[in-house]
Amino acid sequence: MPHDIIDYLRRTIELGGSDLHLSAWAPPCARVDGSLVALEDAGLEPETVSAMIQDTLGEAQRTTLQDTLELDYALQVEGVGRFRGNVHRVRGNDEAAFRYIRDEIPDLDDLGHWPTVAQMCHLRAGLILCTGVTGSGKSTTLAGMIRRISESRSGVVLTLEDPIEYVFRHAKCLIKQRELGGDTKGFPIALRQALRQDPDVIVVSELRDLETIRIALTAAETGHLVLSTLHTPDAPQTIDRLVDVFPADQQPQIVAQLSAVLEAVVSQRLIPRADGRGRVLATEVMRGTHGIRNCIRERKLEQLVGLMEISRRDGNHTIDESIKDLLNKELITREQALHHCRDRRNLPEPQPVTKKRKFW
Repeated sequence: MPHDIIDYLRRTIELGGSDLHLSAWAPPCARVDGSLVALEDAGLEPETVSAMIQDTLGEAQRTTLQDTLELDYALQVEGVGRFRGNVHRVRGNDEAAFRYIRDEIPDLDDLGHWPTVAQMCHLRAGLILCTGVTGSGKSTTLAGMIRRISESRSGVVLTLEDPIEYVFRHAKCLIKQRELGGDTKGFPIALRQALRQDPDVIVVSELRDLETIRIALTAAETGHLVLSTLHTPDAPQTIDRLVDVFPADQQPQIVAQLSAVLEAVVSQRLIPRADGRGRVLATEVMRGTHGIRNCIRERKLEQLVGLMEISRRDGNHTIDESIKDLLNKELITREQALHHCRDRRNLPEPQPVTKKRKFW
């Protein structure tokens, strides 16, 4: 007899997993340290999966799912924890993925970031982007930055989320968390209205469309600190993505805005540890120095990596420098370092193994 969804969520957490996947005709699976682990031997029937998902939804959420065939929502399970759920259709069947959100909002110092990320929390205006592939810890880094800002200065932090993940308490800052669907109809209108709500810091969970990007740039231009995420693997591709969203005739204006307001891009990925105990954070940080702003303005993005390499004292570092540091500390294997680096020539050569002489 199959378990109910609460049992599967609980077992995912007990295994140290980050996500639970429920799919038709497949066993329920937990993602543990980047790999899938089956929680049962047998697959689940479509009706069983659908029933488990429906049990987690309210009436309004069921209506939304029926109308749009997609749903993002937050799920709080008493005695288990908080999850970000995504329901979707696959070949006519309901399926879902649930991301575990830890109760404790992480401190930046515990995540493995270099000191420059904590220093960004003192900025008063501009745009900071946290980027990476799905599951690379972008939301966790964003939460850590919000916590640092709230504990270190007075002001109003306004977040626009889909759905709300980490729940913040007021500290030195008032933190107003608005959720798409329940508190607002869309990111563009919420972001436009945010400018009239006296915020010091605006957090957008994701820059997902042209209008949201445009208003976020305007907010950063008008003296607000704007934090957001983007699904891009590194700093140069982040700039490319932001600009290419716009029609060709609007790109020069967007490039000029972006070069003026961009304070930093923090790109990150999680790499399996050499000892097999979880994953470790590797990052790339591009700060908005004079040279980098010029490169963006002139669309010479191929020069960005070189500028990051020679401006370490300004807080910049490349993903290869971060990976090299992890490799030197023996936190990751050389195989993983080669897989994740941008240019393997930046990694140290492997040390030759010396054979012990035999005496007889």
